[in-house]
Amino acid sequence: QVQLVESGGGLVQPGGSLRLSCAASGFPFGTYAMSWYRQNPGREREQVAAIGAGAGTYYADSVKGRFTISRDNAKGKLYLQMDSLKPEDTAVYYCNADLSQYGNYWGQGTQVTVSS
Repeated sequence: QVQLVESGGGLVQPGGSLRLSCAASGFPFGTYAMSWYRQNPGREREQVAAIGAGAGTYYADSVKGRFTISRDNAKGKLYLQMDSLKPEDTAVYYCNADLSQYGNYWGQGTQVTVSS
């Protein structure tokens, strides 16, 4: 079955960096677009970044120029490099695979906290 497992979250000071990873399995990873979302309690889950099967990318305005999404199709891994982190980046970050008619899948999430 489809599995998405995030890792790499943690506590970091403002201005610092973190790299999130998502290990994907159970579907042909290289043929689907993948996304990172984030969510805070009481707020809607928001899309942070996406990368297509052809490696085209999308970034939310709030993270453009600071975050970089990438993928390694051979390893079935999705990454999010987060630089110049701000307190407002604090959230639970989720890996997402939208497999169209085969379903929409989420990882369990990883907490990112930006605080001094």
